[in-house]
Amino acid sequence: MPSGWVGFRSSVQRVAILSLHTSPLAQPGSGDSGGMNVYVRELASALAQAGIDCTTFTRLDRAGLPEVVQVEPGYRVVHVPAGPIDLAKEDLVSVVDEFGDRVAELIATRYPADVIHANYWLSGLVAHRLKHELEVPFVSTFHTLAKVKAEGGDHEPAWRERAEQEIIGCADAICVSCPEEEQQFLRLYGAPAGRLDIVSPAVEHAFFAPGDRCGARQALGLPADAPVLLFVGRIQPLKGPDVAVRSLAELGRRDALLVVVGGASGRDGDEALADLRRQATDLGVIDQIRFVAPQPHHILSTYYRAADVVLVPSRSESFGLVALEAMACGIPVVASAVGGLQSLVDHGETGFLVADRDPREFARYVREIIEHPGHAHALGVRAAQQAKWYTWGFAAARLRRVYADIAARRLVSCS
Repeated sequence: MPSGWVGFRSSVQRVAILSLHTSPLAQPGSGDSGGMNVYVRELASALAQAGIDCTTFTRLDRAGLPEVVQVEPGYRVVHVPAGPIDLAKEDLVSVVDEFGDRVAELIATRYPADVIHANYWLSGLVAHRLKHELEVPFVSTFHTLAKVKAEGGDHEPAWRERAEQEIIGCADAICVSCPEEEQQFLRLYGAPAGRLDIVSPAVEHAFFAPGDRCGARQALGLPADAPVLLFVGRIQPLKGPDVAVRSLAELGRRDALLVVVGGASGRDGDEALADLRRQATDLGVIDQIRFVAPQPHHILSTYYRAADVVLVPSRSESFGLVALEAMACGIPVVASAVGGLQSLVDHGETGFLVADRDPREFARYVREIIEHPGHAHALGVRAAQQAKWYTWGFAAARLRRVYADIAARRLVSCS
């Protein structure tokens, strides 16, 4: 065996999924909930349907929640008390050890696991420790990385970078979402000690599929004949709602509407939302924007179908689930040319990619879509066809192969 490997494991039938900082049961678009919540929930569901017993451990963050929620046969979510209920995301690192203590006890006594799968770096810290205490392999899906965020202008503390480097050095497998994220990882972090695998997120096609635009607009109370631009996501700088507002202003059409579906996020979320409203007022487009509270995930399909175009102006994006969901509904996407969005959006074929998040370029492509309905329809048809390749069943199959491989190998040693 190669040097740097210790221990040995066999088949995988039970997986412990760690999602310390946000629950897969939380509604995306509010607080710290987003695409990762959907990823954890849907992938665990697909694994369970394939016969893998899945337990997701998440921190108890609201009073009155049951200890265990049985989501479906073979898949449960366990709420783990760790620190004050209303602890801010920025302070969660202080409860990593407490969360790890409780999860270790639960795995040892009630929910045995053959593999630990950590989501986000905070969960990775816990999994790194539990790997050595319980002698089980661990998989890490970071979702966001400090060095990647820094390239987009969102800098994280140096200690987070160090923590991520430690996790990378011990993980038996690291999952990324697409070839672009894989290349970015290798460029910024080098080859990891364990496997590096692409496990792409997906979309639930029973909910997200092309539908009737007029009916969707009627259901949402939107005008039948106005150009509708849609932004879906948390109101935070990383997701770029300010670019969506500036793009609306650059479009220069008083009949156009921008629908913003999402809520304040993080400690400064309320201030970010107030700033966005002030910006829209200063640009003279506040009366053309409809702010909508976060919606249940399956309801988002109605908003996608009601739109002429979906804007995804993120500073960085490991994958871009909003873009995929819009494409599955047959709606063209105009997105930042960053991260996984470059894999999803085929420029000029299924939508458009914009370098440097330039609002003038966003507006130019939006204008091309809304003023040329035939071209827009063709973009949407191709987008929906491309989205069909992304299924949770296929993602789960890829992940099962990763689990099986690392279970049959000696564990990566970080000593």
